[in-house]
Amino acid sequence: MRWKGGRKSGNFQDRRGMSSGGKLALGGVGGIVVLLLGLLLGGDPQDLLQQLQVTGMQQVEGPVEISAEEAELTEFVQVVHTSVGDVWEEIFRRERLQFRPDTLVVYWDQTPTDGCGMGASAYGPFYCPADENVYIDLSFNEELRNRFGATGEFAMAYVIAHEVGHHVQNLLGAMDKVNRARQQLNEKDYNKVQVMLELQADFYAGVWAHHANRTSDVQLEYNDIIDGMKAAEAVGDDRLQMQAQGKVVPEAFTHGTSEQRAYWFKKGYDTGDIRQGDTFNDPSLQ
Repeated sequence: MRWKGGRKSGNFQDRRGMSSGGKLALGGVGGIVVLLLGLLLGGDPQDLLQQLQVTGMQQVEGPVEISAEEAELTEFVQVVHTSVGDVWEEIFRRERLQFRPDTLVVYWDQTPTDGCGMGASAYGPFYCPADENVYIDLSFNEELRNRFGATGEFAMAYVIAHEVGHHVQNLLGAMDKVNRARQQLNEKDYNKVQVMLELQADFYAGVWAHHANRTSDVQLEYNDIIDGMKAAEAVGDDRLQMQAQGKVVPEAFTHGTSEQRAYWFKKGYDTGDIRQGDTFNDPSLQ
């Protein structure tokens, strides 16, 4: 994966100079592991962010000192995020649609959102449709490697592309469709719709990978796509449930199985055609 020296857009906020002295108080959902399962790679923040209470918040601005490793990772996510935005802007232009860029926000520990409650690194990366920001604590890169076994630079690139995929869904109306379904369906059926949303975001991540070499400064090789499939597999509901509770409960899936996530990412990469990613009408997901 070649990315160094790539263009970095201005759609980026660095909040690591803001520290908060607040304490996070978990609600009755079972703790950090459940929050990770619920929000990892794009779950709906408007549900589980409300599970946290933050007390004693104090925002203190000061100089930011980061390691050389984190400085390089910061540049990496900026270049990748710009690449993803460039690809989607071109796709929207071809479809005669207007693309509105999202903003990438990096932070430490916790940060406020505009409409999705308090963001925290315990959630993993997430997209907030209310303010159209992607939020990530870059320490998640260690989680990918050490906890989920997703190695290689492209694993983090897949994460960024998936989150921007949710932004694309927000622009195209899929998120509104899912929110309306929330009011009409029971929990089991709504979970199925949520899986369709997440798998489509995986598909959109693959669409970015398909077009990246031609449309952006990021250059990918096929080994990167294999790493992306492995990253998708690493965060499948079946695998995460087994790790967290020693059993698999399909009715509680909200993101899709490891096999499904890898399949839809690869389909996006193979086709590069957004019309091939209608997970909401795919018979295998009904």
